[in-house]
Amino acid sequence: MNILVLDCAVTKISIGVETENKFISHTYDIGMRQSEILVPVIDEILSKAGISASDLNYSALTIGPGSFTGLRLGISALKAIELAYNVPVYGISSLKVYSYAYENFNLPVLSCIDANKDKFYASLTENKTCLLEEGDWEVNQIADKLKGLSKVLVTGPDAQKLASQIKEINKDIDILLPQVSSMTTESLLAITKDKIANGQPALKDFDGPVYLRASEAELALKNKE
Repeated sequence: MNILVLDCAVTKISIGVETENKFISHTYDIGMRQSEILVPVIDEILSKAGISASDLNYSALTIGPGSFTGLRLGISALKAIELAYNVPVYGISSLKVYSYAYENFNLPVLSCIDANKDKFYASLTENKTCLLEEGDWEVNQIADKLKGLSKVLVTGPDAQKLASQIKEINKDIDILLPQVSSMTTESLLAITKDKIANGQPALKDFDGPVYLRASEAELALKNKE
């Protein structure tokens, strides 16, 4: 089974491909230049794996929350492959991908992405039970959900920033931070294979990114109504 996975939820691009006998993964931390390299990067990694897009059985990507631009680019690229070669695309929550490696730690896991404007996209789970649903949260709202917890593991691309702000509000909580970020492509691959094995559906033609926050244009339109 050949599977291509892609994480474009933040400014880093992480991409991986698994075939029957190899797994190749790369991360490109190049700032806001995803549009310049995404298609060449897909071509390059498929070439290194010794396959072409037509050989893929499935693909998957972080579907959001995250960067408007990155999410649109990622889904456009994989939808193009789907249209050309009938390769189903699975969409996985970005926050789920960032927390996946720590789900068996028997600890509350707070997964986050900086949403700017003094907010974070975040979710809180413990032993796969949701304690805070995915949302566009203010730091004090997140800290309020942590009341009563003695320890929490914070993960995601902006874990350090959120952890320091939570600590300013709740100095008693013990915050654990991974030394390095987990490899999102491996988490994406594992979650996708589990969905395939359980017969869960891929994205439909009309499915798009999950933003959690309205765009500036949507907010402007709403204010006019």
